[in-house]
Amino acid sequence: MTTVTTSTSARAEELARARVPFVRATVVRAQEPTSAHPGDEAIVLADGTFEGFVGGHCAEGSVRTAALGALTTGQSVLLRVLPDGHDVFPESPGASIVVNPCLSGGAVEVYLHPLLPPPVLHLVGTSPAAEAIAALAPSLGFALDRGEPDEVPRDATVVVVSTHGDEAGPVRAALAAGVGFVGVVCSRTRGVALLDELALGPQDRARVHPHVGVEIGARTAAEMALSVLAAVVGAVRLDGLTAPAGSGPAAAPAPRTALDPACGMTVTVGPDTPTAVVDGVEEAFCGSGCRDGYLARTP
Repeated sequence: MTTVTTSTSARAEELARARVPFVRATVVRAQEPTSAHPGDEAIVLADGTFEGFVGGHCAEGSVRTAALGALTTGQSVLLRVLPDGHDVFPESPGASIVVNPCLSGGAVEVYLHPLLPPPVLHLVGTSPAAEAIAALAPSLGFALDRGEPDEVPRDATVVVVSTHGDEAGPVRAALAAGVGFVGVVCSRTRGVALLDELALGPQDRARVHPHVGVEIGARTAAEMALSVLAAVVGAVRLDGLTAPAGSGPAAAPAPRTALDPACGMTVTVGPDTPTAVVDGVEEAFCGSGCRDGYLARTP
């Protein structure tokens, strides 16, 4: 058990460093005769790849399908997998129930926690406000980048420019990179002049925020950082701001789903999913038992 957990933790750290989205699945409750035990863990990637152990093949299939849904929503899920015709665990708020007709008895609860790469904030400038933003941003969950002004990371969600001059170049670079929120720390007067200088079309203009920040009467650099990052957090949380499409590691295509003709389960099809061609159609099964039984009954 310890070996599995340690291995899963190391793999999770590796994926997080590479900014690869994944779900960490942890068994929190199990009832015999399920083969899983509390503390068993697995990692599920966006292409359906399953690393680890949270039960037999049928339970794994249910967990895989639910984990891919959690990746889409970004919300954690407590998944309760029950054998057909049983409800052995008491109801609990927030639990998602799956009745698995192929489960070989017992029941299992698995906590699915999606881990998505934190949004990248590309910060340009070394002003006191910039330094205060750099100090505060990581505590709000942003990955801070302070590379070259005109070299915007391809997965940057936000660019903030605080240079007290020469803002036009970094703003153009951010727009060219497809960044959806480009904040400029400057006075209102300078903001008007900057927009005149840039001469942007309506779509690009909507992405640039001169005199960026929520109005809180900020005077100090720390207060300015709070104001700026409040606007940025609002764009992410309220407006759904994300990194440009196609940024980050190349995403593998999402696996297809199919209906197991033997038991009626929805199966997320992966490389190890049992399949068989029946009457010229490839059928997918939750496990080899369903496949073999179906083939035995099929003329």
